[in-house]
Amino acid sequence: MTRESLRAQLAAMDLGERPAEGPARQRMLDLLDSEPRCFHRDAFPGHFTGSALVLSADGGRALLTHHRKLDRWLQFGGHCDGEEDVLGTARREAWEESGIEGLVVASERPFDLDIHPIPAIGDEPAHEHYDLRWVLIAPEGAVPVCSSESRELRWFTPDEGAALPADGGLLRMVEKWRALLARRGHGQ
Repeated sequence: MTRESLRAQLAAMDLGERPAEGPARQRMLDLLDSEPRCFHRDAFPGHFTGSALVLSADGGRALLTHHRKLDRWLQFGGHCDGEEDVLGTARREAWEESGIEGLVVASERPFDLDIHPIPAIGDEPAHEHYDLRWVLIAPEGAVPVCSSESRELRWFTPDEGAALPADGGLLRMVEKWRALLARRGHGQ
């Protein structure tokens, strides 16, 4: 993925069933057009990040991380560090933070678009993450390994995920996942 292909993909996305993400998409397009360093973590007041909701092989559970610095449950993800391949970033971060090899991309199309505030930490000022999120499927029998970035990793059902004291973006992804399971006739 390049800056140009990301821009084309975002512009072409049908958000008819996802109208709440329209403003985020427009701001992402604006950032791509206005900030040459938008894939670098030192681009302030905001930059692109890539993240992933990791699902079990049967799709019935999601693996989440209790983030050490932010002290909350999140999907896996992180900074692009200059790379324009945001999906590649999401895959790399999910593997590094979960220890699960062989994660499979469910769709090349982002599952969710989110812009969220990050508080000032250390020398970094408060800023925003322009986060593109995908679904990755873990292999059957995958055993996660907690990284230094996490306090805990845990598998959640959709109902358990929806009950977490989590940010609105994660809860929106859980609701989308729940809707997918319902359409496919999977019980919770």
